Amino acid sequence: MPDEPHFVCIGKIHRSHGIQGEVVFLPLTDFPERIRRGKRVYISEEHIPAVIQSVRKKPPFLLIHFDLFSDERQTEWTKNKFVYVSVQDLPELPAGEYYFHQLIGLDVVSPDQVHVGILREILETGANDVYVIQHDNGKEELIPAIPQFVKKILIDEKKIIIEMPEWI
Repeated sequence: MPDEPHFVCIGKIHRSHGIQGEVVFLPLTDFPERIRRGKRVYISEEHIPAVIQSVRKKPPFLLIHFDLFSDERQTEWTKNKFVYVSVQDLPELPAGEYYFHQLIGLDVVSPDQVHVGILREILETGANDVYVIQHDNGKEELIPAIPQFVKKILIDEKKIIIEMPEWI
């Protein structure tokens, strides 16, 4: 879609590790197994391209060596920088599943097509996700992202059909 972001954050570099250019990396993705050798990523808001040369586990972190670095001095600028992947490189999800960036910003409408608001945020809870819907007056509503309330997601039409709970 034309207004999708070009990059999606997958993690954050905390600091350098050792003297050979490794960094301590905190994955911020539901798919940490996709962070592997040979993967092209982009470091910082400047989206500097890099290729992962090696990955080692150090729970909850990963120790990553990028092709850009051969010693710890070269990694200093990456401290507390986010790491991104291109949206084009994201794997396709099964039917009926969506990345958060595909949903945030969509119009929320009632089953009879009355405008309710805009999906501004998705909160991840233990039981289910919660949609934060902002009304035109700025007020926010929290709606559980469950089939009882979320009736249909229409990505091509940029809308989500939601049956608002009776308590609202």
